[in-house]
Amino acid sequence: MTKEEIITLLRENLLEIIPELEGEAFSNDESLVDLGANSIDRAELIMLTLEGLNLNVPRTEFVGYLNINSLAGRFLEKIEAGA
Repeated sequence: MTKEEIITLLRENLLEIIPELEGEAFSNDESLVDLGANSIDRAELIMLTLEGLNLNVPRTEFVGYLNINSLAGRFLEKIEAGA
């Protein structure tokens, strides 16, 4: 799994959670809060992505990762560590 594949999964999951973003251009570096994601949305994004990647990691491991790029990097770290 590459970082780009994880970014694609994160973006797909984000659009599922916040359908209003469909068709909108947004950067992977934009804050999830600025994209309209509240704390519940962010938790759901992490949960859906963990499920999609078949990872068993506590969601608390992703606190402080505030945009798609940083989240993708953290997910990649967990995959590479064999989590």
